[in-house]
Amino acid sequence: MSTSPQTVPLSTLLSTYPQNGYSPICTASPTGKWVLSLAALSDGELNLSEVKPVRIEDSMIDRFLLQPGDFLISRSNTLDKVGRIGVYRGGLDNCHYPDLMMRFRPDAAKVNPDYLAIYLASGQIARYIRRHATGTSGSMKKINQAVVEAIPVLLPGIGIQNKIVAVQKTWDRAISLVERLITAKEEQRKWLMQQLLTGKRRLPGCKKAWQSVKIGSILCERKEKASKSAEVPLYSLTIENGITPKTDRYDREALVKNVASKEYKVVYPLDLVFNPSNLRWGAIALCTVEFRVLVSPIYEVLFINSVATTDMRFVAQVLSSDRQIKKFASQTEGTLVERMAVKIDHFLSTKIDIPIEYKEQKAIASVLTNADREIDLLRQKLAFLREQKKVLMQQLLTGKIRVKTENNVFPDVRKAIERNYSK
Repeated sequence: MSTSPQTVPLSTLLSTYPQNGYSPICTASPTGKWVLSLAALSDGELNLSEVKPVRIEDSMIDRFLLQPGDFLISRSNTLDKVGRIGVYRGGLDNCHYPDLMMRFRPDAAKVNPDYLAIYLASGQIARYIRRHATGTSGSMKKINQAVVEAIPVLLPGIGIQNKIVAVQKTWDRAISLVERLITAKEEQRKWLMQQLLTGKRRLPGCKKAWQSVKIGSILCERKEKASKSAEVPLYSLTIENGITPKTDRYDREALVKNVASKEYKVVYPLDLVFNPSNLRWGAIALCTVEFRVLVSPIYEVLFINSVATTDMRFVAQVLSSDRQIKKFASQTEGTLVERMAVKIDHFLSTKIDIPIEYKEQKAIASVLTNADREIDLLRQKLAFLREQKKVLMQQLLTGKIRVKTENNVFPDVRKAIERNYSK
């Protein structure tokens, strides 16, 4: 008969107890000695790129040199970040920790350190930290050594701990696999854009010359405003996801009221939308939804000139390319206070290179759109994997579901994950 796991205070599992670090005077140039910044702790990981150089003659810092296996926890930060955990596993010599972190080490005879790292980074511990963090400042909260030592740890047998660690590593490998696939696909897409959008590489059957044209000769401004009685969904433009719904932030009554009080612009399928103030960062996208939407008056909306024989998907790929965005960045006007913007007349007078043949434009757009679709599908799979891992680990770490160690009873998720997400 299996026994239920017990809950014990963290202090009973440690070989060294939490100790505050030291924040030295940092230098402008590298010295070979480093101290972590608070930003190094993030979601259970330790980012060793978030470090600052320390004066070589500062001997006090040597008392706070990190050793592989040291656990770190932020003792002061914003409420959502205080209590973040990281484990130093080596990788940067002469690395130290600052005053706003505490260091401790688990006793490997009492707990699997990897299990403890997973457990301390879980949602239930984040909630415990938020309940016990103190401070009058709304932006900075603190925890002390007593709070850390009293963290309640659900402690199953060592065999169960090992199995939970193995499950997490299986999911992490699958997630890493999809992340690598996305990176490879993004590099492939970047290469395709560099080759196809400059005419360096031609598609089969496409031999006619390219021409340089002003954007204003193929695109026109759409100046249609929303009707006060319209019930058209409100959308927003983001650099990461293009034109996305904004209606989840508003109920129907609020949406109608906003439409009635502001001059929202109408966007039709395959219209191009860009933000003049953020265009230098890539805030431009094609409307791919199959119905009319509304966008803020701050955006510019463009559509294909009726006399132009041009594929809008091709034009959108050209205008959102890194090469073209850099050109727009050189045309920005205004001050930082005014938010430097690309004026619409400058935008429309900018020249772009396009194939004379419509079929070549369409073929290039098809290749790049398919590449975009593959990346989007992989990102969806990645989000799905991360959510599944989060739910499963939450169940395992709270004891709501149990793993069995004998005969490898727990399902082998690795093969299923790799089978579904390795293509």
